[in-house]
Amino acid sequence: MADTIKVPTMAEMYAAGENPEVLFWVGCAGSFDDRAKKITKAFVKILNKANISFAVLGTEESCTGDPAKRAGNEFLFQMQAVTNIEVLNAYEIKKIVTTCPHCFNTIKNEYPGLGGTYEVVHHTQFLKELLKEGRITVEGGTFKGKRITFHDPCYLGRANGVYEAPRELIRKLDAELIEMKNCKQRGLCCGAGGARMFKEPEKGDKDVNIERTEQALETTPDIIAAGCPFCNTMMTDGVKNKEREDSIKVLDIAELIATAEDL
Repeated sequence: MADTIKVPTMAEMYAAGENPEVLFWVGCAGSFDDRAKKITKAFVKILNKANISFAVLGTEESCTGDPAKRAGNEFLFQMQAVTNIEVLNAYEIKKIVTTCPHCFNTIKNEYPGLGGTYEVVHHTQFLKELLKEGRITVEGGTFKGKRITFHDPCYLGRANGVYEAPRELIRKLDAELIEMKNCKQRGLCCGAGGARMFKEPEKGDKDVNIERTEQALETTPDIIAAGCPFCNTMMTDGVKNKEREDSIKVLDIAELIATAEDL
């Protein structure tokens, strides 16, 4: 099969006495959500192209506990977190990369207090590092001159101050980066944070994702770029609500780069 993707598990590597350069934390969305799986595949293709030694936990990975904690179930969060920390520490994991800002924020900021201290990076930061080190190159052919607006994920931007990595990658595509009126420090949530991904919104005048999608559409984009599987879902739903899905794509930064590289 031409499209077979090689993804080693930590158990396989450990058994072979190997240590990967980085552990790829896939996350629940990236593992089970059909749309988010495409982001996972795009990122893995880039890692393979760059000859990065990486592994996933596979069936040993479980939810970081972010939705439980945000929904107020601290007990469940700690159970989930400690289980993961025991696995990570058993493998002596040092560096973790993830395509999900919720996993990124939780492992980076909440796990140290429970005995799990690692270097944690979001995939946009990791891709920026690879570019800087010359391990990947990005040609903007496919996206040259395209209007792209970037939606800041709350847990990447306002919670952790990462604004430039995703934008630098978009600029490398020779695309025209256009900002929404609410961006960076003044970014607006997609409506899925705080475990709200998994429930219907409260009654109000307008759903948050519709408001955010309207802000994106004001920039007349060809593409709405995201860096989070939840944001991707919410913005995609918003674009469909406005019946614009034929003309506007919602894509993750990893997908933009994988497409540009024709992976």
